[in-house]
Amino acid sequence: MIVVTTETIAGSRIVESLGLVRGNTIRARHVGKDIMAGLRHIVGGEIHEFTKLVAESREQALDRMVDEAHRLGADAIVGVRFTTSVLMGGAAELLAVGTAVKLQPEAESA
Repeated sequence: MIVVTTETIAGSRIVESLGLVRGNTIRARHVGKDIMAGLRHIVGGEIHEFTKLVAESREQALDRMVDEAHRLGADAIVGVRFTTSVLMGGAAELLAVGTAVKLQPEAESA
């Protein structure tokens, strides 16, 4: 499955739009990781625990969006965007959205 943030795919022509596809996940922070993150916040630097949490959430949302596109018979997803929102203290949603499309190779110029 081709997944891009652009509206087109080089070398291919979009022949059918299958509609919006999305994937999301809601994650809560872990108390033990919050303690380590709090200590890092005091001394500065990257908060690895939260970086890992967000990366895992992004991959899960992306996988769910791709699964939805597969169910529609898509060849690709264009216009992919990610967004986050805080739902309550310590929990956030990560959402991936895009447009599922069918592709056809463009004719090569002679």
